[in-house]
Amino acid sequence: MSKFYITTPLYYVNDEPHIGHAYTTILADVLSRYHRIQGDDVFFLTGTDEHGQKVQEAAEKRNVKPFDHVNEYVKRFKDVWTKLNIDYDDFIRTTEKRHTDRVKEVLNHLKDKGDIYIAEYEGLYSVSEERFITEKEAEEGNFKEIKVLKEKNYFFKMSKYQKQLIEHIKSHENFIEPETRKNEILGFLKQNLNDLCISRPKSRLSWGIELPFDKDYVAYVWFDALLNYITAIGWGNDQKKFLNYWPANYHLMGKDILTTHSVYWPTMLLACNIELPKTIFAHGWWLMEKEKMSKSVGNTIKPLKLADKYGVDALRYFLMRNMVLGQDASYSFKIFKERYNADLANDFGNLVNRIFILIKKNYDNKIPKPGDYDKIDLEIISNTKKLSLKIQQHIDKLKIHDAIEETLNILRSINKYLEVKQPWKTVRINNQSESESATTLYISAEILRISSCFLYPVMPTKTKKILESLDETNNDLVFDFAFGVLKPNNKISNISNIFPRID
Repeated sequence: MSKFYITTPLYYVNDEPHIGHAYTTILADVLSRYHRIQGDDVFFLTGTDEHGQKVQEAAEKRNVKPFDHVNEYVKRFKDVWTKLNIDYDDFIRTTEKRHTDRVKEVLNHLKDKGDIYIAEYEGLYSVSEERFITEKEAEEGNFKEIKVLKEKNYFFKMSKYQKQLIEHIKSHENFIEPETRKNEILGFLKQNLNDLCISRPKSRLSWGIELPFDKDYVAYVWFDALLNYITAIGWGNDQKKFLNYWPANYHLMGKDILTTHSVYWPTMLLACNIELPKTIFAHGWWLMEKEKMSKSVGNTIKPLKLADKYGVDALRYFLMRNMVLGQDASYSFKIFKERYNADLANDFGNLVNRIFILIKKNYDNKIPKPGDYDKIDLEIISNTKKLSLKIQQHIDKLKIHDAIEETLNILRSINKYLEVKQPWKTVRINNQSESESATTLYISAEILRISSCFLYPVMPTKTKKILESLDETNNDLVFDFAFGVLKPNNKISNISNIFPRID
């Protein structure tokens, strides 16, 4: 058994969950499910980032307390994750004592070490990002609401660890993925790294974790939030748990927060003498008509609307199948409809109906006993046996879309196999056990079972229904990818059209 620790970023509680949030979280869920069904010790972490100026201002605007404001939004995130079948192990909130206490410990440690100092600083400040930015960043035009700000603050000696970080990135091939993002960060690190401002004076921001060594300041929201990846698994509190899961196998996030995770976070860990995570993976954006989705533009998609209308599994499938990790992907209803009808309604759904109807009609709702396998039978069985290794290779490289396509190809091959074998004709000659039609339908049902196991992490609801229908007496799902697990004479149950076409 291997350990597998995967995280999403902490989502900022100042807006409702959108398709970008849903994508990252579903991706983490799919990967964690793949590892669980292989017997790995999995820990899947998500949560909410609840401090900062934007939250304080939003609460003031609504005339409510910040904590009441964030509680409302936390519930919305949790409700959406429940609806989208997200099976996380922990949901951490940055307002929880288990987190805030540990943040203060880190701050004290770095202060005692001499890695935190106070200084007056004047520079460009991005209100939206709640951080100081360089002139180059301002020139590139990626920030809104920029102002000149002069104030006394505490700084973390991030520059002290620049060389060490560069060496780590270069010596650990998979530390930042994909390759384009690694090169982006290495390019960023060619310039001298500024120290990181890690405090905000209470005179303008009171909603945050108070610095343990200066009550007039609160911690910068990013310094606070990033530490969740270790506080959630027991750092400084439950060392056994921490050592079991750390370092994280994957930190998943959108490419817009790559710098904070690939520069701020590792330097913080280096300063604390904590091992760095194995892989930081920045996926692309979902685009609407080739434009980035954003609240300001008004083109964000609320995932529950799609899920409510077409099913949670259909949404999960589309998001996983249509984005190549590391690249941007486009959404439109036309693209969604085409993918749904081609893959789910035609290739998968029709095959399920076909197999179940033939078994129900000709074999009394029982899995028929196969006879001898001919050349065609052995070829499709052989291809199915190779599927497990192919899927594993794709998952290890985070190529979820390829893993799905490999499985769909096997399902498509069953459709072709049925056309060649034509069991609806041969059954007229002999519908007894070990006949040609019995063999064909056993093989088809067994490969459907195996394919459903592989697709379970992506579509847990529909595939679970199929697996349970193939053996109505077995309430415990068995994810055995070997051929021949399905027992003849298993009583199957009725299953309706699982993916009706979208007209």
